[in-house]
Amino acid sequence: MPDGGPDDDIHAIAARYAATRHLSRELVLGLNEADAAVQSMADASPAKWHLAHTTWFFETFLLRDHVPGYRLFDPRWPFLFNSYYEAEGERMARPERGLLTRPDLAEVMAYREHVDTAMRAALPELLARHGDLIELGIQHEQQHQELLLTDIKHLFSRNPLGPAYASAFASRATPDGGALRWIEGQEGLARIGSLEDDPFAFDNETPRHPAWLAPHALASRPVTNGEWAEFIRDNGYGTAALWLSDGWDWTRREGIAAPLYWRGGGDEWEHFTLGGWLPVDPDAPVAHVSFYEADAFAAWAGARLPTEQEWEAAAHGRDPRGGVQLDTAGAVMPRAEAPAGDFASLFGNVWEWTGSAYRPWPGYRPAAGAVGEYNGKFMSGQFVLKGGSCATPRGHMRASYRNFFHPHQRWQFTGLRLARSL
Repeated sequence: MPDGGPDDDIHAIAARYAATRHLSRELVLGLNEADAAVQSMADASPAKWHLAHTTWFFETFLLRDHVPGYRLFDPRWPFLFNSYYEAEGERMARPERGLLTRPDLAEVMAYREHVDTAMRAALPELLARHGDLIELGIQHEQQHQELLLTDIKHLFSRNPLGPAYASAFASRATPDGGALRWIEGQEGLARIGSLEDDPFAFDNETPRHPAWLAPHALASRPVTNGEWAEFIRDNGYGTAALWLSDGWDWTRREGIAAPLYWRGGGDEWEHFTLGGWLPVDPDAPVAHVSFYEADAFAAWAGARLPTEQEWEAAAHGRDPRGGVQLDTAGAVMPRAEAPAGDFASLFGNVWEWTGSAYRPWPGYRPAAGAVGEYNGKFMSGQFVLKGGSCATPRGHMRASYRNFFHPHQRWQFTGLRLARSL
């Protein structure tokens, strides 16, 4: 078979499928049964549920729908592990996923092996007709790998013992990201959205379309913990003039006075990490801040958040596989990076809030069928984040990628990069 033939395609997708599924198993190796079953808040899900839901996705949209004679591992489980697909019928309410003490973790792992065996056998035929769904399933599981880690972090942070998910990095001086510099961005007509030669894109990244960019500049690096501590010392959380009205109400109602997972004060801040409680590194990018906090900090700094289009125009043509991203299980956390060219940490480290509402691109059409519910129905009341984080699997990111959260949410690795109008 010549290079680039069908056998090469099958081997490549089989290898990516196997590697993705293996990483999910690796991420839970250090968890006990209770760790994998408990749900710490309504926005999070148990690790066991993530493992089963990603398996349900392959079983439902590929094996059940496109492999004649396939029988469900357990006909009762779609109710347990459907997330939000109305077309797939009734499902367990999200805030109740932590009640699933059964099936146990071993049964979930057996479910994964059952589906993986069926997928390996059916892969040649599935790839010929439904390669797009296989790729969607892989990308979907990569998203849940990040969610699994951030949900574990939130769970362990609620334990007074402060348990570590994995050993922290050996103590060492982190590279200095350098003084913040302002880099002029593209001006005038830009093309936004996924590229035709991108190997994959979610439907919300399409279609590619023109956008007009006013004169602006972006910061050379994300905002750091040290800069955030200065914002706190200057009473940033107590100055109403810096905050959007909803954000100010949120800080008063929830008693917000620092990023999530921070405790202490002055020069003695520490934060909870996947390696347990550690001193805050002043040079590392700040993480676990909400859109409200990011917007208030930008106002305090005499700047603003970039638009999604400004950020994407700056990122096009840059290697999305660089930066601090997830390669294997471990105590992932944002780290300071020396500048590589004009920007540092444009990809990886922390998701960067933009000032842009999550809405469809001109001409957007959701995918047909139940998978059309993947992105489109969430285009209300949320803001876009760009660039990926230290918990994003390497290879999952691209310039056109659109993450989105509600403005108060901050349990993900969310930070910010400043922008200015010129």
